[in-house]
Amino acid sequence: MEQFGAEWWEQRYRSHGVHHVEPTPALLAEVADLPPGRALDAGCGEGADAVWLAARGWRVTAVDISATALRTARSRADAVDAAGRIELVHADLAGWTPEVLFDLVASSYVHPPGSTADLVARLAAAVAPGGTLLVVGHQHQEHPASDPHAPVPESRVAVDDMAAVLDPAAWEVVVAEVRHRTSVHDGHPVELADAVLRARRRP
Repeated sequence: MEQFGAEWWEQRYRSHGVHHVEPTPALLAEVADLPPGRALDAGCGEGADAVWLAARGWRVTAVDISATALRTARSRADAVDAAGRIELVHADLAGWTPEVLFDLVASSYVHPPGSTADLVARLAAAVAPGGTLLVVGHQHQEHPASDPHAPVPESRVAVDDMAAVLDPAAWEVVVAEVRHRTSVHDGHPVELADAVLRARRRP
């Protein structure tokens, strides 16, 4: 089974159920003050971020490789009467290209096959002039081998590497930093480090 391929994600969502009930903390911090427009949630998973955006007036295209995750996302959207503002797309980000540009392109903890640089470049290409790119990942750091809650090594990124993909002539990097947070997994608090990149495409 290919790491982070379609079958891998389907199995993960079918066996583990709901992963993220609340929106990504960095999304709340970085997007709350933006005027709503057209948004792309790239790698939407079970829809927590997409639903949060739609509830605040954004028109959201939410893309994920897992049909199981998208079914949960649809149920969440229906539950809060946000389905009319969310278009769900079953696709692999490694090969999918949107037909329009977006005022916001957000991607949280996405790790498709291939390099992080390729992913950031593809996401950046979907941002409209004057729009915002927000990419959040697991910052590369050392974890004890015995830590069952450590991110999969291949899923880790470095925030400086992500920022380096963006051409300064075309982009203003607003945030490129590591943020530490505590999450609860299986009833146990876990310290995590998020790589947070927010950039604005120059008009």
